[in-house]
Amino acid sequence: MKRCLFFNAALLTLVCWTAYSSAADTPVEGSLKSFVGEPRMEMQQVFKNERFPNIVVTLHGTVLATWGNNTVRVRRSEDGGATWGPEITLAQPGFQGGGTTVDETTGDILAFVEDHHPPAPLTLYRSNDDGKTWQPEKVTIHADSNGNMPSMHMNEHGITLRHGPHKGRLLRPSRYYGKKNDRSEWPNHYTNAVYSDDGGRTWRTSDPFPENGTGEATVAEFSDGRVYYNSRVHWQERPKNTRRRSAVSNDGGQTWKDWRIVEVLPDGHQHRSYGCMGGLVRLPVEGRDILIFSNIDTPNSKRERGTVWASLDGGKTWPVKRLVYEGASAYSSLTAGRPGTPSEGWIYLHFEGGPDGGSQVARFNLSWLVAGESTGDGAIPAQLRR
Repeated sequence: MKRCLFFNAALLTLVCWTAYSSAADTPVEGSLKSFVGEPRMEMQQVFKNERFPNIVVTLHGTVLATWGNNTVRVRRSEDGGATWGPEITLAQPGFQGGGTTVDETTGDILAFVEDHHPPAPLTLYRSNDDGKTWQPEKVTIHADSNGNMPSMHMNEHGITLRHGPHKGRLLRPSRYYGKKNDRSEWPNHYTNAVYSDDGGRTWRTSDPFPENGTGEATVAEFSDGRVYYNSRVHWQERPKNTRRRSAVSNDGGQTWKDWRIVEVLPDGHQHRSYGCMGGLVRLPVEGRDILIFSNIDTPNSKRERGTVWASLDGGKTWPVKRLVYEGASAYSSLTAGRPGTPSEGWIYLHFEGGPDGGSQVARFNLSWLVAGESTGDGAIPAQLRR
């Protein structure tokens, strides 16, 4: 939103600035129409070297890609992902904690950075100018019901709840790392989430996900206010350890129930004893619960074949998938464009790998995805078929 003032009556000087703090007039959900139409898909490299992608869209429609396990960096696109600005250093040294979160109440963007591979001290960085500059700040984080402090690495972006009694709450996935990242500790690992009701200054930690051996999770809010949770498995002794897990919350992400194995969604390549970080986003379509999921889809021993899946019924079925990139691919993050901005109608996938290494951002619409391969798990509604 641009605001202007006149001063110096003699010169009638017009001074304008962009107000990034007010978000009240920014729509967060729109119609399905913008995501369908002629199928389209584009991909380009965004970062070189290092690892760990996240991606979000600000309230102004700026696409923010974050990256890095030594120097945490940001790149911005103000034209919906067609072109990207220069790298902005968010923290150096720093370890990307994932969970980049847009506060839809204020327009601020929050990013957690850990000092090194967790367990590690962490810092929250805040941007109140649409991702151009970032400032560290002190926050309070409370332990979970087991008395364990959460780790932020490495999880999908966070969300702002839009419905129900917890509207405005910031929620992002997190995990308990045990003493370290070691096979002997994996039975003690579990995923959870952290949430804030004061704009990110105080965080409480949810109860653990109802299955140990999980790590690197995702969250999405349904149109009725329930929260959907989807997690990687990180323990080879769990049943069907190469399939994703899911659960739901009826209390704004404080507790999780009804966990199940999502048979159709792979959790990394199928000859390894543990999974791979995946991406998840609910399209901002009013009254609809369309989920997009990303991961690698390969039966062999390599991380490759970056793929996206669509659920048109809130995660009950996943009837279609489409290959994004055949070659090397690993961790991934998903977000979706916002109504009335240059990002509208696009789905964004930020993933490790691609033809030149580093990270790629692919942008595509729902029509491109649903023209993909049937999974045999449910059906695509007739109105989405071309």
